[in-house]
Amino acid sequence: MCGNVKNRVIGTGKIASLNISDKKGVVKRPVPEVTLVEDWGISGDAHAGKWHRQVSMLSLSSVEKARSWGIDAKFGDFAENITIEGVDVWKLPIGTLAQIGDTVMEVTQIGKECHSGCEIARKTGKCVMPLEGIFLKVIKGGVIKTGDSVIFYSKEKGVSTTPPFADAQEGTCVSKL
Repeated sequence: MCGNVKNRVIGTGKIASLNISDKKGVVKRPVPEVTLVEDWGISGDAHAGKWHRQVSMLSLSSVEKARSWGIDAKFGDFAENITIEGVDVWKLPIGTLAQIGDTVMEVTQIGKECHSGCEIARKTGKCVMPLEGIFLKVIKGGVIKTGDSVIFYSKEKGVSTTPPFADAQEGTCVSKL
């Protein structure tokens, strides 16, 4: 905790890839930008809806881990919507807020159970999503683009989700969020 301030930056990174698909359980295709819709997810993506897994996120380090296994892993192969460089997202606690520009998302789940017959597991033979993928709910929508900065904030109970300062640095405290 930072004095009487309730939130602090716990990590910063950038978007390495944005990926969408019009069907569930398939590899997603990279796109240069997406529109996050409040309490829905990514416009045009099959996983969007009024539930807790509106957006999926995976670290670039997880994709690189799969590549070290000899898998020719590309962005979107694990059905992740957002690939993040610079932060191991599976280490973030549930409730963490992610700010990208004016948008805000909240981490709602870490990892998942792979369903049988999953195209990703069939294609790659292994999958990093069950342990290292995370899921988020869109709190405040807007357009995000590949290369955009991402700031992850801790969240305390009773704190609003108004986007914090765009120039915050890791380890600093914010009075809004």
